[in-house]
Amino acid sequence: MTEVGRLSHFVQLLLAVVLLGSLCSPADADAIVPYLLSNGNIGNTVDENCNGTLNGFAGPVAEPCGFMNDPGPGGLNNVMTYDLLNPPGLVAGDVLMIDPGDGLQDVIRFNPNQRGLGGGLGTLVFYSDNLDGFDSLADTVSPPQAFYPNLVIIPEVGTEGANGAVYIPTAGQPGFVAGASAPVEYHLLSDTVPEPSFFWLLVIALLGLAGTRRMRTS
Repeated sequence: MTEVGRLSHFVQLLLAVVLLGSLCSPADADAIVPYLLSNGNIGNTVDENCNGTLNGFAGPVAEPCGFMNDPGPGGLNNVMTYDLLNPPGLVAGDVLMIDPGDGLQDVIRFNPNQRGLGGGLGTLVFYSDNLDGFDSLADTVSPPQAFYPNLVIIPEVGTEGANGAVYIPTAGQPGFVAGASAPVEYHLLSDTVPEPSFFWLLVIALLGLAGTRRMRTS
């Protein structure tokens, strides 16, 4: 086999590995909370790198995520925002996640009147701390400059690099979904280690394929 042939074979193998990895990887959080939780709650899992999954009666659904201006009190521009896919009767407010050793770490904000990137009405805005540098998509220069009057404070648990919180709002608390047929349980994952995305792995493979074609024509 020629050098060009070996390189072409390698690129094809890399593409196959990337495609297989995209099917098996748990990075999109689908495997974290399967459908309804064992306690019958509706699960909503989000992390600080735009991986969000709503687990309801119909199974897991990926939540659209991207950067939007926060219309809430003192909201910053271009913050990571999840489309919650039309939760009926979503309650506005802020959830402050406190680390016992470092104080305020993350702010989870619910804006019921903001339309998300997927077109749904009702969003979750994730403000993450930058104490360890800007190493995640949700990291912001500061928390919101003001808060909703409706707020709750919850502890952030777990070791640094793999911590977060489970939050189950009751009636009237931020994030409560009044029209839901079961309680909504939020799994808020903070300081998770980002994994290489399928997109970037595919870019690497395509660049290798382009290099192979150039070698063939030279």
